[in-house]
Amino acid sequence: MKSYAELQPGDSAFFEKTISETDVYSFAGITGDFNSLHINEEYAKSTRFQRRIAHGMLTGSLFSTVFASKLPGQGSIYMSQELRFESPVYFGDTIRATVTVREKQERNHVLFECRAVNQDGQTVVSGSALLKVP
Repeated sequence: MKSYAELQPGDSAFFEKTISETDVYSFAGITGDFNSLHINEEYAKSTRFQRRIAHGMLTGSLFSTVFASKLPGQGSIYMSQELRFESPVYFGDTIRATVTVREKQERNHVLFECRAVNQDGQTVVSGSALLKVP
């Protein structure tokens, strides 16, 4: 956990996870997003992806894991998130979600750069988040 006073631009942390079929089905059940692209192999074969892909927001949610457990840590509050989905995430991909302090603002708000890459170093999600930090 780092307090607002301790955070400095450039500070970063990451969380890494291999996306499984169970993760995708669980996410679909929680959110109600049963898009065939995520859960129907035969349908997915007919798309430009040629196979099932994970929900973009499943990958995006990995940033929340970093914020809550590593940087800044417990007690931080999400204020906003902006994401760009740049490449698909396939079942079995290992994703590294990294957050980096970009700027400290007034009222204990901190702007973070967010970037998720797959096992090949390809960016799959990028964006920024604003958090209120204790």
